[in-house]
Amino acid sequence: MSAELVYAGFDELHEFMRLGFIAAGVPEADAKTCADVLIESDKRGIDSHGVGRFKPIYIDRIRAGIQSPVTQFEVLRETITTAVVDGHDGMGHVIGVRAMRMAMEKAKKCGMGMVAVRNSTHYGIAGYYPIMAAGENMICFTGTNARPSIAPTFGVENMLGTNPLTIGFPTDEAFPFIIDCATSITQRGKIEHYNRIGKKLPAGWVIDENGNPVTDPAAALEGFGAGTCALAPLGGIGDELAGYKGYGYATVVEILSAALQCGNYLKALSGIGPDGEKIKYHLGHFFIAIDISAFCDPEQFKKTAGDILRQLRASRKAAGHDRIYTAGEKEYLAFLERSAHGVPINAVVRRSLEDVRDLYRMDWTFSWEK
Repeated sequence: MSAELVYAGFDELHEFMRLGFIAAGVPEADAKTCADVLIESDKRGIDSHGVGRFKPIYIDRIRAGIQSPVTQFEVLRETITTAVVDGHDGMGHVIGVRAMRMAMEKAKKCGMGMVAVRNSTHYGIAGYYPIMAAGENMICFTGTNARPSIAPTFGVENMLGTNPLTIGFPTDEAFPFIIDCATSITQRGKIEHYNRIGKKLPAGWVIDENGNPVTDPAAALEGFGAGTCALAPLGGIGDELAGYKGYGYATVVEILSAALQCGNYLKALSGIGPDGEKIKYHLGHFFIAIDISAFCDPEQFKKTAGDILRQLRASRKAAGHDRIYTAGEKEYLAFLERSAHGVPINAVVRRSLEDVRDLYRMDWTFSWEK
């Protein structure tokens, strides 16, 4: 197989993933939801969380029996503004979308709504949920805990997940403001992406059990599983670059993803049993929706937000730089580029998609095979 990049359209990748999820036992409507969330990542240029994770994260976990293709969405507690949900280790995308919709419905009635989820699985890019809210003139806060990856400041043991604290709101521009990033210096998905493309890690992203930098992505991923490597928190190693801030925010997300819903946390999310066997992850999420109309006219809010962003971009530039970006802008530009040219697919991802096709004997020919 050629190592060169090929380009595939959104519709092709979405339809293949939808059919692949169905072949894996996911109900048809839920399969579409899962494919919707994954392709949104590819549309926005976030290669760490899109089609590249279709097989290794979702299909393989279904086949391993640690993730259920059929999602049970059980409401455990509910008030007019809040709810606690048990996802019973179903499809995280389905659980996330349903929980976000529930939070938005409550916000429409009361101004604000919050849903806490336990026993879920990876729910895709966290930024998908603020995009949902922005389309309804709402603000969204969401977060999720994850497999232990981050070492606390002055520690070397991977204790916290990459734990994104994600916030989004609509603007009067062509795209919403979406800040979706891990509370680690980078996310585990980017380490996986670097491993797929054979690229070394920058020194300072990952440390070993002695606090030394690790630049081999394969060694880093192996070390995460063995507990001998950890990601540095946002800011970096130690406190000179304020790594304690990333550590603190990661802890906030961990607590909001576990304590309100009486869910699992820290090492209990490793996905590895006492004898090294694969076990269910039991992740937690939270979703907060705020209806802007409860505070002011949504159009005025969007104009003010847009004015703030435009003034930031128009401010003086550093030497050698001719552009300042605001959160969500680069993803919008990636969407425009990929709408015209398609999603770049490397040899490793192509092979993984072909493996799913062959595994389920799907009647499918990819565009790069024609």
